[in-house]
Amino acid sequence: MKTLKAHLEGKLQHDRFRKLFSEEKQLAQLSMQILEVRQRLGLSQREVAEKAKVTQQQLSKLEHGANCNVSTFLKVCNALGVLVALETPEFVEEPVV
Repeated sequence: MKTLKAHLEGKLQHDRFRKLFSEEKQLAQLSMQILEVRQRLGLSQREVAEKAKVTQQQLSKLEHGANCNVSTFLKVCNALGVLVALETPEFVEEPVV
């Protein structure tokens, strides 16, 4: 029986899976960062949601990695005082999209 690691390594050989996996990983990382900042500031989900003018449910989904729209993400970031920046890899041979 294959280990999870071996199974994942096999799946990552396929371009489509690798792209989807990368997107999900980035979403999870962003979600964790939002949660960590909120907790570090000592704020409840309710407080941040009110300040961001989103529902507490939307914020909870965002913190748990659910896909959300960009507007909700930006509202929450602004409410937390988080700067949103895009980085472009230095040496890109082909488009990322």
